Amino acid sequence: EVQLVESGGGLVQAGGSLRLSCVASGFDFDDYCVGFFRQAPGKEREGVACIRSYDASTYYTDSVKGRFTISSDISTNTVYLQMNNLKHEDTAVYYCAAGEFYSDDGEGMDFWGEGTLVTVSS
Repeated sequence: EVQLVESGGGLVQAGGSLRLSCVASGFDFDDYCVGFFRQAPGKEREGVACIRSYDASTYYTDSVKGRFTISSDISTNTVYLQMNNLKHEDTAVYYCAAGEFYSDDGEGMDFWGEGTLVTVSS
């Protein structure tokens, strides 16, 4: 059974930091792109960051480059998203997802977590 379990969301002031975690199981963690998407109220889902562990290749959406860092720990099948200098516009539900073929809209992702809410107060 495939599982993606997120944790680490919460309320933070603008300029603050949070770290999201996603523990994965039930698929070949090394070969998949595992990362985070987000959806804010009234907006479409967008890719935030993704990492493919076997070659450490990463993807970041432009709006988070320089502020967010994605990493993985293959010993625990966990992906981390370190989010620094958070902005009000980062407020959204963040979903962990995994796919063989990454796509910005998430259509190419095969597995999804339940989501964790990140709220950034201005």
